[in-house]
Amino acid sequence: MNILTTLILALGMSMDAFAAALGKGAVLKQVTLKEALRTGLIFGVIETLTPLIGWGLGIAASKYVMAWDHWIAFVLLTVLGGRMIVGGLRHCNDDDVPPERHGFMVLALTAVATSLDALAVGVGLAFLQVNIVLTAVTIGVSTTIMATTGMLIGRFIGPVLGKWAEILGGVVLVGIGTSILIEHLGLLN
Repeated sequence: MNILTTLILALGMSMDAFAAALGKGAVLKQVTLKEALRTGLIFGVIETLTPLIGWGLGIAASKYVMAWDHWIAFVLLTVLGGRMIVGGLRHCNDDDVPPERHGFMVLALTAVATSLDALAVGVGLAFLQVNIVLTAVTIGVSTTIMATTGMLIGRFIGPVLGKWAEILGGVVLVGIGTSILIEHLGLLN
């Protein structure tokens, strides 16, 4: 795999993280560069590890991983998105102050859910002659940049959407999960 192919793959793998981070940034009281970088790094590190894990699993048992990755992503993203929607609906009539930052576990679970496609890509890369470490690091750096950018853009969207930003963020997560499931089940072919 050449460097251009690796960069295109990395950009494609980071788009889910961008969309999720956009929603996360929109619901915070104020997104600082420090918080955006923290979120970007959490997403980036997890997105770096998942193709490596997938590569290892691909060598060991690819048919089992590929059979379930889309269901795991769908369930995780739907649960996380559903929580955001319910939380947003509860707060629509309140004068609650938006959170200062998201908890590590919420960000990590969101990152894991959006990076399961990278796990599947890692499985596929196990059957090609690629430098898996370079590819995984490229995907991770791209994801860090995209998630950080998503958080920073989200801070401008949040004030426009107001309390509906959390609901929209939840809908985006559920949409990503549903898209992954539909794509893997081949329902649009």
